Amino acid sequence: QVQLVESGGRSVQAGDSLRLSCAASGRTFRGGAMGWFREAPGKGRQFVAAISWSGTNTYYADSVKGRFTISRDNFGNTVYLQMDRLIPDDTAVYYCAADGGRSPNLQAPSDAARWDYWGQGTQVTVSS
Repeated sequence: QVQLVESGGRSVQAGDSLRLSCAASGRTFRGGAMGWFREAPGKGRQFVAAISWSGTNTYYADSVKGRFTISRDNFGNTVYLQMDRLIPDDTAVYYCAADGGRSPNLQAPSDAARWDYWGQGTQVTVSS
């Protein structure tokens, strides 16, 4: 069993910064690609960012490129999402995702169906 636990979500003002964390644990998790998705009220789950197992390659949705940065601590199987210059449209529940793949190149990282494990989500609210 693999568990993903997100933390760091809270209410902030537009223009503020926030860092989300997601820790992966479980005997069967040997490390793999990790990513972030988000879900706003009335919208489907949307891809935000992803990072390969080695950290070599990162992927971003156009809407967050240049404002968000994904990184990881492989020793602890933890992934981070640094979110800068937040805007009200960033308001959503943010979900962490992971798989067991160790390829440096992720196939279709924006496809939610490719990810094997999901966290419970953490709420981010950005007020104008």
